[in-house]
Amino acid sequence: MSPDLSVLLVDDHPLFRDGLSNLIVGLAPQASVEQVGSLFDALALRDRTFDLVLLDLHLPHVHGLDGLNQMKATFSDTPIVVISGEDDPNLIAQTIQAGASGFIPKSTNVAVTKQAIQLVLAHGVYLPPQALQTSSISKTNGHPLTSQLSQRQLAVLRGLLQGKPNKVIARDIGIAEGTVKAHLWTVYQLLGVNNRAQAMYRAHELQLFQDLQPLRPE
Repeated sequence: MSPDLSVLLVDDHPLFRDGLSNLIVGLAPQASVEQVGSLFDALALRDRTFDLVLLDLHLPHVHGLDGLNQMKATFSDTPIVVISGEDDPNLIAQTIQAGASGFIPKSTNVAVTKQAIQLVLAHGVYLPPQALQTSSISKTNGHPLTSQLSQRQLAVLRGLLQGKPNKVIARDIGIAEGTVKAHLWTVYQLLGVNNRAQAMYRAHELQLFQDLQPLRPE
């Protein structure tokens, strides 16, 4: 984790913000944590660059996923993790579909919260156990998914699920980064998703991990 980590923490409860800020500084002592208590104040920082945004889903005067949608539009290149007092599987699925890079229930313990933040910063996606229950994301039909992917595409998918960025996947497999992107596009199409977060969610839902044993690329 980079020592100069920059995090934007958006939550209307000062005590919770302070606790989460201390947790982040515990992970990276030189980290900079900007705390704000409203969506308005968060959007006012549109000219700043952050490595991570932690966003309370239920801010004052914000309806449903409006806050997440506005933050995604404003900080399009920054991973946004939703933090919420709710842990309904359908709500978690909706936030992932809306582009969140993870979902951390406020009931999550400190150790797991640290792991979740580290995973997202490593380009992975954190999903709580509740997310693996029944959700609104439909399942695929037909032949097993992994039988429809080549060995190399499976290797790319496995790297994605391990939280590796494209350039690391490319290096591990021995292909160009552009080829990784092409394989990911194929995987996304087959999964019926648009991005890494959605792919991670769908892979969890379809229990693909048990099928992703070490493979030698073609």
